[in-house]
Amino acid sequence: MSRVLSAHRRHRFAGGAVLLVTLVGFGGVYALASPPSQASEKAAQSTQIEEGRKLFAVSCSSCHGLDAQGTERGPSLIGVGAAAVDFQVGTGRMPAQNPAVQVPRKPPAFDEEETAALAAYVASLGPGPAVPSREDYDPEGLTDAEIAEGGELFRTNCASCHNVVGKGGALTWGRYAPNIQGVSPKHVYEAMLTGPQNMPVFADSVLTPEDKRKVIGYLDAVQSQPKQGGFTLGSMGPVTEGLAAWLGGIGVLVLIAIWIAAKTAKGKGAQAR
Repeated sequence: MSRVLSAHRRHRFAGGAVLLVTLVGFGGVYALASPPSQASEKAAQSTQIEEGRKLFAVSCSSCHGLDAQGTERGPSLIGVGAAAVDFQVGTGRMPAQNPAVQVPRKPPAFDEEETAALAAYVASLGPGPAVPSREDYDPEGLTDAEIAEGGELFRTNCASCHNVVGKGGALTWGRYAPNIQGVSPKHVYEAMLTGPQNMPVFADSVLTPEDKRKVIGYLDAVQSQPKQGGFTLGSMGPVTEGLAAWLGGIGVLVLIAIWIAAKTAKGKGAQAR
């Protein structure tokens, strides 16, 4: 019996079988432990782009054209990049329900996955700014000096439209700079990067990525600072404060004038008697 088992162990194909089992085992372990291959990543990206193309055809093509080349109702999106799409769709501005002088922010119509698919599809049509990573816009870790520098950058480049604390303000021809308090840091970064609607583009040559992060840090600090009491008057600065003082002052003067007139009338009536 032992001779039979020994003969089976020494079969001429035994070595090959052991080698095959070993290779299959190592191959399976490597496949489980190794990161996804480039082929699988490209396949996933192609799937996302295709999903974005379908969403675009249903929800965006009526204004921007089937191939995003633009129409009379909407501009071409070729070359705007994924960041522009992520901002416009993520803030609910697009799809626009009622195109007017300026499209306001509203609850988004698409979830994060659908927004990412639309952004991937538009990005595939031409090169443009990519969606920033969290490290680009997260203000965590900024020093007080860097936040103060962000405030200087904001007052120099942004406060003339958005006011010093980001409350927004009126522009010409019915346009306005929106209130940016409560806007997510990613969307603030994308707005600086792409220049939506009436806003100029602050490219990296104008405001570096680190400068943009400092601006976001300043806005975050302004929004989180405690209220000191009193009437904020919209935090619009000297314009609303001056208007309140003007109207209040005139109101007081009118009341004084009425009081004087009433006293004068009473005095004249007493003299006539």
